[in-house]
Amino acid sequence: MTAQVDYLAVLFTTTSGASGDLLGSDETELEQLVWQLVDLTNKKLGKVNEVLIRPEHSDLAEDCLGEREDSEESVSTVTGLEHALNLFHLRLTNEVNSLGTGTSVCVCTDGQLHIRQVLHPEAAGKNLALPECFNSFFDLRKEFRKHFPSADTKNLEVQKMAESLNVTVEPVAVLDPTAVLDPTAILDPTAVLSPVTAALQVQTMANIVLALLLEPLCHTFSNPERVTEKFESGTCSKMERVCDNTVIRARGLPWQSSDQDIARFFRGLNIAKGGAALCLNAQGRRNGEAMVRFISEEHRDMALQRHKHHMGNRYIEVYKATGEDFLKIAGGTSSEVALFLSREDQVIVRMRGLPFTATPDQVLAFFSQGEGPKEACPVSGDKDGILFVRFPDGRPTGDAFVLFASEENAQCALRKHKDILGKRYIELFKSTAAEVQQVLNRYTSAPLIAVAPAPLVSMLPSVSLLPSPGGVRDCLRLRGLPYTATIEDILAFLGEYTHDIRPHGVHMVVNQQGRPSGDCFIQMRSAERAFSASQRVHKQVMSGPGQAGKRGVNSRYVEVFPCSAEEMGLVLMGGSLSHTHVHTHTRTRSGTGLSPPPCLSPPSYSFPPVPSILPAEAAGLFPPIGQVLLSPRPLGPGQAYYPASTQLYMNYTAYYPSPPGSPNTIGYYPSSTPLPSPGGVVRMHGLAYKELLNTIQGYQSPMEALPGLSSMIGQSSSGDALMPFPPLLTRQGGHYLDVNML
Repeated sequence: MTAQVDYLAVLFTTTSGASGDLLGSDETELEQLVWQLVDLTNKKLGKVNEVLIRPEHSDLAEDCLGEREDSEESVSTVTGLEHALNLFHLRLTNEVNSLGTGTSVCVCTDGQLHIRQVLHPEAAGKNLALPECFNSFFDLRKEFRKHFPSADTKNLEVQKMAESLNVTVEPVAVLDPTAVLDPTAILDPTAVLSPVTAALQVQTMANIVLALLLEPLCHTFSNPERVTEKFESGTCSKMERVCDNTVIRARGLPWQSSDQDIARFFRGLNIAKGGAALCLNAQGRRNGEAMVRFISEEHRDMALQRHKHHMGNRYIEVYKATGEDFLKIAGGTSSEVALFLSREDQVIVRMRGLPFTATPDQVLAFFSQGEGPKEACPVSGDKDGILFVRFPDGRPTGDAFVLFASEENAQCALRKHKDILGKRYIELFKSTAAEVQQVLNRYTSAPLIAVAPAPLVSMLPSVSLLPSPGGVRDCLRLRGLPYTATIEDILAFLGEYTHDIRPHGVHMVVNQQGRPSGDCFIQMRSAERAFSASQRVHKQVMSGPGQAGKRGVNSRYVEVFPCSAEEMGLVLMGGSLSHTHVHTHTRTRSGTGLSPPPCLSPPSYSFPPVPSILPAEAAGLFPPIGQVLLSPRPLGPGQAYYPASTQLYMNYTAYYPSPPGSPNTIGYYPSSTPLPSPGGVVRMHGLAYKELLNTIQGYQSPMEALPGLSSMIGQSSSGDALMPFPPLLTRQGGHYLDVNML
């Protein structure tokens, strides 16, 4: 237990907005500081001081404030928080020095909000340094509760404490002698407190302090509340227990924000060591969210009151979260990572885009070279200060984390952003311990959300818009497209091979945000033409819009690989098998012609023989369509899915297919022909014969392939019709055919 301080500065603040339990929740500025010094050794009270703060760039009238300033020296009016803090510190220091009893002084407030939710957040937002006395304070409610344990701290106000201790307040001469303390004004969060009410509140608190010092209580003011001045980074184990009542989720953060920016936003509240974890999206980039863990539920509740407070020009949303949510982001189990992050006071820089063959010596050389602004910056711990990120099978991901001993060295290293290492430019970002854990978790363990979920009805084949899967590599994969590329640009890039594209066979790929991913799949008419196209246009340059084949800012060389429809469907589903997975084929990775994310053909499912739709007796009632129902042709397997037990790994980019596209101009494709796919039977309700012909007109149904249409259509007295039809009916003229497949 520490010794008692010599003086207490009993402090009360008001803002231009809410008061009481909502003080500071509306992000309004401080407008009044009132305090009174208490000599704990001699048990004497000093004079009441008051500073009225006029907002900067304000045209408010000063008549009332001017009268009070002229009447008494202890009441002053200043402009801006900085001048108010300087005046507070000057007056407090002079008064302590004039008494000469001691030098140690600490602030005392009614609750936590005046210090943690008003002074510290506003000072941090205006880049002001608070006097040292505001980094520790006594909460009068908690000090009172030490002698009255049954009292509820949240519902304990000054008036109740005064009544319990039989404290009466005599207003000082400078105030209205008839003034009385109005408890309802203090408790009402929407009430605007007058300067007289605030001064009387401070007087009452000072008398409560004296009553606690006297017998029989003989209270000692020691061990004050502390405000954390600097956020401490650290590690968190997945085995650690994190209380659900101490975690929040912050959303809407600027993408370049760091854990220090988060700590600055929550300035005044104590964040646990390593308790700020930035969340990453599927591409490994920050998504504007963070998980923050505080030291107690009390601090978490105050953090929730900062919902929609501003960080720069952006407002930040704050919600409750759970300890499990925090551990998913910040928790780790790797001893290598724990050892890497165990060094204190280190600044972490993330390297992205490294060559897969990069070594620690090359990384050290990268940071040790340079002149002028890009001078050499030594890595802390030499090779031990470098952590390469790898896949579970040991393959490098192209990411690494590097430690630097000081902020100056880290800033020097960041100036090498996009410098060349080998034949690649390297991206550099300031990182955090939680981001290191999250990146390692992403690459070294299975994804939290399945990439290719199992089908809802696992026993039924799914209907696919793609051709039946197989081993024929009659499709093309284009990778590295300019993000501004359109279908017309792709067709112009393929040149003569445009006429070999199947109708609606261009599949642009977008990412989770709906933006182009730089990939595209094209269905060709034959494997030979697909292979020929890949040989001809592979790594050719695709120019941006309006550049007419010339190299420009948006020009990029495009990689072209042949692939099968099954491989195309797999990548469009967003999944890929690990390289260690056992496949039925023996083609090596180099033989596929595809680089990560891989397109590997999974084994397709085999389906049992299709049973008869009608019994033999009923088939005779519908000749000749009954023979079709008696022995239907089996449907080919649909898009292959993977069992839940299959180990999947998250691709760096999540793929989502856009609808199959066609060019806006006519003449690119020959006339359409029906795709070779098995047929089916549809049932249409309530249609006469002529209406039936009008209904199917314009659909992809080769009428010449149905000899004797009238004899093929079975119509009963109920108005129902049974008709063989291809299973894929394309939409024509904006109409859909409402049918039931049998």
